[in-house]
Amino acid sequence: MLGLDPGTAATGYGVVEVAAPGATRLVECGVVRTAASSPFEQRLSHIYDAVTDLIRQHRPDAIAVESVFVAKNPRSALVLGHARGAVLLAAAKAGVPVAEYAPAMVKKTVVGIGAATKLQVQLMTARLLRLRTPPVPDDAADGVAIALTHCMRGARRFRRATVG
Repeated sequence: MLGLDPGTAATGYGVVEVAAPGATRLVECGVVRTAASSPFEQRLSHIYDAVTDLIRQHRPDAIAVESVFVAKNPRSALVLGHARGAVLLAAAKAGVPVAEYAPAMVKKTVVGIGAATKLQVQLMTARLLRLRTPPVPDDAADGVAIALTHCMRGARRFRRATVG
């Protein structure tokens, strides 16, 4: 399972493996960074290429992506939408199905509270994966939390929707 938290400056990712029912393990997490000085289209191309490489390397059975949220600044939401587009295009080109989760759903699934703080998400992510320390930086922890959400909540529903 590959979880992605798209952003044009930093796209967080987490690769989580379900070892047995109820037992998950962190395979890898990190951040795809783009240079603010690069032209916007090159930044999107870099995100696409990096996600394509992650898909090729880990061969996920599905990709979980944070859905668009309504930001106070419409321009921020539009820019975020472009990063999501690069991620979704990489998944489509690779033929990997995508599940989308709202930020509040990720927080509710991982922490139990839809209004959880970033720190609470990091700490519970570490606890659920039996890690000594939470994944860092924040963007990587968010990618891991999104992957966990799919493992915990969406995998059964997702299988029914795509298979049946």
